[in-house]
Amino acid sequence: MIILGIETSCDETAVSVVEARGTLDSTHESVRFNVRSQALYSQVKIHAAYGGVFPALAKREHAKNLVPLLKKAVHDAAIEQIKEKSNFNEEKIKKILERETGLADMLLKHSADIDRPAIDAIAVTAGPGLEPALWVGINFALALGEIWHIPVYPTNHMAGHLFSPLITAGTTFQFPVLALLISGGHTELVVAKDWQNHKVVGQTRDDAVGEAFDKVARLLNVPYPGGPAISRLAQEARDANSTPQFSLPRPMLDSGDFAFSFSGLKTAVLYLLKKFDNMTDDVRRQVAREFEDAVTDVLITKTTHAIAAYEPRTLVIAGGVSANAHIRDAFEKLAANYPDLNLYIPPVTLSTDNAVMIAAAAYISILSGAQPATTIKAAGNLTL
Repeated sequence: MIILGIETSCDETAVSVVEARGTLDSTHESVRFNVRSQALYSQVKIHAAYGGVFPALAKREHAKNLVPLLKKAVHDAAIEQIKEKSNFNEEKIKKILERETGLADMLLKHSADIDRPAIDAIAVTAGPGLEPALWVGINFALALGEIWHIPVYPTNHMAGHLFSPLITAGTTFQFPVLALLISGGHTELVVAKDWQNHKVVGQTRDDAVGEAFDKVARLLNVPYPGGPAISRLAQEARDANSTPQFSLPRPMLDSGDFAFSFSGLKTAVLYLLKKFDNMTDDVRRQVAREFEDAVTDVLITKTTHAIAAYEPRTLVIAGGVSANAHIRDAFEKLAANYPDLNLYIPPVTLSTDNAVMIAAAAYISILSGAQPATTIKAAGNLTL
């Protein structure tokens, strides 16, 4: 099956073509993915001036970039093109895209230049995410499905992260699976008993871990996005053997459950910085290191408790924050203590938001019996 993936949940506009095969039955060939193309436009530089993602701006940028990315993804995929002209109602396309400024005109203008690729399905993120941004991708997918007469499948963004390690792993999950999904908008521990039976057993009560990185970065006067900047400063401190002369709290470390809280940690950084007359580069490096260590300690401890409680055979660490080298290293060391536990972390290129994981999650959903949709609602707070 060849699937076109579309992702617009936040500030990454992405279109991909993924060839998927295999089954969910472990006695037969397990699922395999061949990424035929991946076109992505990051809006990070645009939103940097705001210190975070500005939803209305993200929506506008998605509408401006989807058609060029579609053309690139289809071209780069180098798959068979169906030459016969598609018959569709232009007025219906305009109606579907009426709230996405300029997108209908752009798509209709270029529809003749984009021969329908021999794809079997379109997968689009339906949530969670920023609803104005989600709507652009959803309406684009529905319009494209109408033009090309291809079924459209709404897909859960977090399921995309959950299954993202399979794209390059060349293997399958052994259930039960314990997944720690960490990103700018989410921090949650998920237990999966099978491919479609997921339960969130713990999540943040306030800030997501990626959100905390961004907020602390602003306190340290380092650029957005905060995660890479703090990671870089923290590593500089480690390389220089610059040990912090202070400590930050490890929130809810012994709460007895799997919930997280990072808002208080950010506040602790704020009060810590008030103790310094001026913020030198060394202070920044030490605070960044202690903050990253505190976050890592919390994530490792909570996950360790969850491993003891649920006895998983597979541990998945995914989401944008899984790109953090210190956190990845900590989980690799943790997994080494469990010889029978398979650890999966997606490569950095697939840890942040992308359309490849959306296509992969859709394929697993299709194998599980999902049906295409003719109407899709953006669900900003969609859960697994």
